[in-house]
Amino acid sequence: MNASETDLLADQFLHHLRVERGLAKNTFESYSRDLMKFFAFLEARSLPPLGVSQADLMDFIASLAGPLSIRSIARNISALKAFYRFLVSDAKIKSNPARLLSTPKLPRRLPGVLSRSEVDRLLDQPDTSTSRGQRDGAMLELLYATGLRVSELVGLKIPNINLEAGFVRTMGKGSKERMVPVGAKALKAIRDYLAHGRPALLKRKSSLFLFIGHRGKPITRQGFWKIIKRYGLKAGIRKGLTPHSLRHSFASHLLEGGADLRSVQIMLGHADISTTQIYTHVTRERLKQIHEKYHPRP
Repeated sequence: MNASETDLLADQFLHHLRVERGLAKNTFESYSRDLMKFFAFLEARSLPPLGVSQADLMDFIASLAGPLSIRSIARNISALKAFYRFLVSDAKIKSNPARLLSTPKLPRRLPGVLSRSEVDRLLDQPDTSTSRGQRDGAMLELLYATGLRVSELVGLKIPNINLEAGFVRTMGKGSKERMVPVGAKALKAIRDYLAHGRPALLKRKSSLFLFIGHRGKPITRQGFWKIIKRYGLKAGIRKGLTPHSLRHSFASHLLEGGADLRSVQIMLGHADISTTQIYTHVTRERLKQIHEKYHPRP
């Protein structure tokens, strides 16, 4: 198989991922890089992609062990499994050499969660007498009220918010749409921003995007990261603070308050409930801390 035929095979697979499976952009780009790395490995050994054995695949995985983390290796294995499943389903090969590959068990990473008092201090920081403060306050309130991903937050457009019904409509990973309730405090912050802050930031320009930054352009993910870091420092929050911290706190505080796991899964937009279950570990750790702190005989 020559280089052009290999490139065609890669293009067909990536088209399958993007169009038929609807992978999220970051996952799609990661799989694309992983596949190119695999093809380079095969080329160096004069192996055709359609003629590899399980042993060849194991050799490739072993070559990753030095430079890559366990998590990156696991993703490479997932990309290989997806690639060879596609080749079988498209009748390009008869048997799948990747079917018996096992993915290394990943350590569960507990997300950084703010306490309720830390969230309150953070949300109190924006100066809502200014247009930027109104915008920042609305963004922080909405993020904590809904648990949106930062990419979903900055991508919101005016029609995505239903102020009367109290819902936000967003497009999550895999182009899956979901509706998430918005609490009264966040709705008030958004109304104030729409009435005063946003028109001042637009300066007679027009935009469908809800949150406006420099020169009437939508706020970027990097821009919001800087915003939340600045307010975190002002609030005296020393732990690593990222836009995802409020998403993690949203989920953890709901579960602490008695919300059921399935409802939290739907609001977060997780495809698999096992992803949401990590927050039950966070909640148990929090309960242990409370017990140790307040029980007379911990």
